[in-house]
Amino acid sequence: MTGLTHLDSQGHARMVDVGGKPQTQRLAVARGAIRMSAQALAAIRDGTVPKGDVLATARIAGIMAAKRTGDLIPLCHPLALDSVTVDFRLTETGVEVTASASLTGRTGVEMEALTAASLALLTIYDMAKAVDKGMIIEHVRLIEKRGGKSGDWFAVDQTGG
Repeated sequence: MTGLTHLDSQGHARMVDVGGKPQTQRLAVARGAIRMSAQALAAIRDGTVPKGDVLATARIAGIMAAKRTGDLIPLCHPLALDSVTVDFRLTETGVEVTASASLTGRTGVEMEALTAASLALLTIYDMAKAVDKGMIIEHVRLIEKRGGKSGDWFAVDQTGG
């Protein structure tokens, strides 16, 4: 069972010990999209979705989700994040979400950024499902990672496609 960081020598799940790793500045950016009908997109843009301000609620949900990632994903370290941002871009077919998470610490924040983007997208779906139940969440992925032992990484195709 060698080479698998989340398994001990007997194959049992374990949390990786990061205590000996140096603290470095770390950043991760994740992106995803939700496709929807023109009617749903207009309702979000115009602020007429029956449940309220979709993007404001989705932003808060994404930030809260990043902060709770260690509670949601087994073996993920609970982290004291320095910053989480969740931004939106309306497209012709829906909404694109970009989430970033950063800290100075011993382990990366990729899961926090991915969790923030995912929960923001799920919140958009929940808020707007009365207008369009056929929305499609897609292309959730890591776009950028900085810091740590493995250094910086950037997605080759950052469009999410």
